Amino acid sequence: MSNEVINTILSRTAAKYYDKDAVLSDAQISELVHVGTTAPTSFHLQNWRFIAVRSPEAKAKLSPIAWNQPAVTDAAVTFIVVGQLADSSVIPDRLAPLVAAGVMPATMVPEWELPARGLYKEFPQRQRDEAVRTGTFGAAAMIYAARSLGWGSTPMIGFDDVAVHREFGLGKDEVPVMLLSVGPERAGNWAQKPRRPLAEVLDFA
Repeated sequence: MSNEVINTILSRTAAKYYDKDAVLSDAQISELVHVGTTAPTSFHLQNWRFIAVRSPEAKAKLSPIAWNQPAVTDAAVTFIVVGQLADSSVIPDRLAPLVAAGVMPATMVPEWELPARGLYKEFPQRQRDEAVRTGTFGAAAMIYAARSLGWGSTPMIGFDDVAVHREFGLGKDEVPVMLLSVGPERAGNWAQKPRRPLAEVLDFA
């Protein structure tokens, strides 16, 4: 089984070495985030936000609270991938464009909002779990989009989440899910690392 998309996925690896002089334009960064926002979200919540850290000043602020990982300063941009706690009350607003476009009848909106309220409203852990899931889906889409454009990427969970929250102005309902560095690479990065055999990870039921 092989096609362009699958080959892109199979060739992806976490980059270690970046071209420090490379720059991504506003348009390139925006398009990458646009791709990320097409990833799945529960009930179409779209409960995410992306902070593109690219200026020397912003990188200098992020680096020490991200364990001084080289990718933060070396890559063209490092995204702070932010998940927002699942909140069913935003569903009518999030679905309004679908109704306006004729994709969904207005009568269906409560059919989405009510079960979402039952799933999340009284369950803080589920709200947070959904924030992390959503951010991860978005980051994954950006990782593979970056690879398809010939750029490297490095997802990182090594950072002081309290400090990131404070220094980059995250809201009370927001969770810093991961950092994702993206940019043109330089020589020396590894190829895709071998994975565990399918026999160890796949069961048929």
